[in-house]
Amino acid sequence: MNDQQILDELLALLEAKGVLIRSEALAGSGGGLCTVKGRHIFFVDTQAAAADVAVLCARAVTKIADIETLYIRPQIRQFIENNSERID
Repeated sequence: MNDQQILDELLALLEAKGVLIRSEALAGSGGGLCTVKGRHIFFVDTQAAAADVAVLCARAVTKIADIETLYIRPQIRQFIENNSERID
């Protein structure tokens, strides 16, 4: 699985949990999860590498969902587990 495929799967998980996905040019920062008026929004930085956005997305998944209760493809679950514990 390449970085873009991983990112696509992670974004689909966020969407399934009711997170609005927005693509914006954010100068390569990668984007991230925020809450506006009680609604979760994940910003995808269109100027960042898919690998960088995927790491931020993995962290967002763990913030909004208990991954132990979701079916997640093994490669995606491993990616989440490998990347969600890193601190910025």
